[in-house]
Amino acid sequence: MTTIGLVVFGLVSLLALMSLLPPLAARLRLPYSVLLAVVGFSLGAIVSLRPDLAIPSPLLHDVIDALASIEISSEAFILIFLPSLLFEVAIAIDVRRLIDDIAPVLTLAVVAVVICALTVGIALGLASPYGLVACLLLGSIVATTDPAAVVGIFREVGVPKRLTTLVEGESLLNDAAAIAIFALLLEMLLSGGEGSIGGTIAKFLVSFGGGALAGFLMGRAACALFPFLGGWPQAEITLTIALAYLSFVVPEHYFHVSGVVACVTAGLVLGSTGKTRMRAHTFEQMEGVWGQLAFWANSLIFLLAAMFVPRIMEGTSLKEIGFILLVYLATLIARFVTVFVLLPLLTRAGLMQRINNRIKTVIVWGGLRGAVSLALALAVIENGAVPSSTRDFIATSVTGFVLMTLFINGMTLRPLVGFFRLNRLNPVARGVRDRAKLMTLTDVAGELSNIAQNEGIDREVADAALSSLEARLAVARARSHRGVELMAEEMVKVGLTVAAAYEVERCFSLLGGRIVDRRIAEMLLREAQHVREAVRAAGRKGYVAAAERGLGFGPALRFALWLQRNLRVERPLADALADRFEFLMMQRQVLSGLVPFARDRLQPLIGEESAGEIIRLTARRIEAVEGSLLALKLQYPAYAAALQRQYLGRIARQRESAAYQALAANLVVSGEVERELKAELEKHWTGLDERCKLDPELSAIDLVARVPIFRDLDIKRQQAIAHLLTPLLVLPDSPIVRRGDKGDAMYFIASGAVRVAVEPNGGSGVELGSGDFFGELALLTGHPRNADVRALGYCKLLALKARDFDRLLSHDAGLKARIEQVARERLNLG
Repeated sequence: MTTIGLVVFGLVSLLALMSLLPPLAARLRLPYSVLLAVVGFSLGAIVSLRPDLAIPSPLLHDVIDALASIEISSEAFILIFLPSLLFEVAIAIDVRRLIDDIAPVLTLAVVAVVICALTVGIALGLASPYGLVACLLLGSIVATTDPAAVVGIFREVGVPKRLTTLVEGESLLNDAAAIAIFALLLEMLLSGGEGSIGGTIAKFLVSFGGGALAGFLMGRAACALFPFLGGWPQAEITLTIALAYLSFVVPEHYFHVSGVVACVTAGLVLGSTGKTRMRAHTFEQMEGVWGQLAFWANSLIFLLAAMFVPRIMEGTSLKEIGFILLVYLATLIARFVTVFVLLPLLTRAGLMQRINNRIKTVIVWGGLRGAVSLALALAVIENGAVPSSTRDFIATSVTGFVLMTLFINGMTLRPLVGFFRLNRLNPVARGVRDRAKLMTLTDVAGELSNIAQNEGIDREVADAALSSLEARLAVARARSHRGVELMAEEMVKVGLTVAAAYEVERCFSLLGGRIVDRRIAEMLLREAQHVREAVRAAGRKGYVAAAERGLGFGPALRFALWLQRNLRVERPLADALADRFEFLMMQRQVLSGLVPFARDRLQPLIGEESAGEIIRLTARRIEAVEGSLLALKLQYPAYAAALQRQYLGRIARQRESAAYQALAANLVVSGEVERELKAELEKHWTGLDERCKLDPELSAIDLVARVPIFRDLDIKRQQAIAHLLTPLLVLPDSPIVRRGDKGDAMYFIASGAVRVAVEPNGGSGVELGSGDFFGELALLTGHPRNADVRALGYCKLLALKARDFDRLLSHDAGLKARIEQVARERLNLG
């Protein structure tokens, strides 16, 4: 067999072996990574000892020859396998949760790497004859954690989601920090220890920050391409694979920043943004492809790296075993300091939620090391510029340490989680579980009875099946009634959490049906995720506060207002108003589905009282959204009508398309007919997804014509006045004039209404509407403002600056008389 044939045969043999290991690990109740290490070590021993030579089997000879022919360098380990491992975790992680816990994640990922490298380096530097730089280099190698075994155990036993997110988030950035520090220390070792600490830190920060920026830009660029690849899932998934490897290689090779950080950042961008850029089924396919790639990468890197272990550990002395034990103890101490000392400081500083000591202990003990540490050690072994004694020292210490973490920590992590009862449901979750089971069994029993009756199943057979279900129902009822009495507030929190998750699904459903475009869908998803996280953090109060914040005016709209007022640039304001209009309209549609969901699905789970409270909270939220939407509709009725027509058109298109798809699925029409029908449908609705144009209607001449005191003037006089007036759009409840301020302008109301409050406490006041004006007293008298004026809704105003006030009045005696008359009346009333 040729060399290439042997390599291919060896890799395929490993793939066949890998397919048998997951079920074997589950049967033996071993972490998958531990079993991979055992199998890889065994294969390495077989390749070294060649027991097949005593057995006359050509197939066995070829298999072992094939395994022996696989020679993969450390660079190949990192370039081939690491991007897949990092990218798969990055696209799957909940970015919102990661952001919420960014302080502890960065502490575990970056600060912990530095503490580990220093602790191990100083301990070995004092106990061994090797230089401090070499010992620090070893410390950076063993600082990389392997989440595969830990996360696998966490998911299997059902620990809190937050703990899994912490470990996954740590692993994402931990490898990046450790590899960056490793590269700097290796450079220092090869240069004889030259270089300052400050310079090393600066290089690390540039590498880390530059990698994050490069990954973000590459991720956003890839997401921008997805709409052009719509309808071609294979092309979109291929682009994600290219993104993973290009973001790893290009920043590292061409810009000399961390490719690991860039790859992770690109994956996070794709995971958070790709869901709205890809079609739902394409994103699911992509997750499946990446899950498969990560399984291959994780399994192969462990097997191939573990095959080197027998050669590396051969002839290990007692002194070297002592170094291994020292490294093991030093890493535990470093991780203990990070988790039990630094994390509480972050809690006191208000940067993270409190983590109990049981979870902290599991995080400390769950710091397993794996293939990345072995690959970095292999990079040192292959580097001929490193002294041979140092190479042997690092190789033996790292390999022995990795084996200790896998076989000691990995084998005992599951019992530790069980000992601390982290895999037990809390009382609220147990109550929901019991009620969910009762509800489901009740539905199944009813459906089964109907099926038996409709399909003529023998009565005896049906009764036997139903009696089994009835027995389970009786147990479920008993558990539900005698379970822990749950507090109403806790059940409301559970219900709001589920409702918030359903809100997210409603957003994806509207996006998948092309009812809402991508830009608005992203806004809806951000809002729904903010609400969900607020509920998790503060329950009912968090839900109410997040809902109120969601209806506020964001920085983009306020910046657009600034541009319009100061630079007379209207397009950003038109776009921002259109975004808000569409957002509110579609949010009302999303929220409208929450009331029946709470009534039909949540009520059996959390009880009538708690579900009623959720319905009331949702109804108040819908009312607030409708109020905000009404305020916009009053100012822009034509745009509201255009949006409603577009919405109904999209609904019609979606329903018609779904009907054709159902006909094809039921074999009523062929695939060719379905495609023809859908092509005609798309042709009919051409232009439906184009954005409706919103005119902010802030033309000075048009607004001047709306004001009664200017309306009867000739067009030239109106144009002259328009040059002196500045059109303004004022947001609801925004202050326009504040008591005590110097008067620099007066205002004419072209549309909308304001409230003038003369009393300091705002207790009394008067409302002014279209055609009225205010602010003239301060200009006529020179005194400070004597009232507060706020917009009651969206208001279009014409501002007359103080410098133009006298000029305008001097050219129009009638206008001057009118303004002075109103001013006298207001002074008399005051």
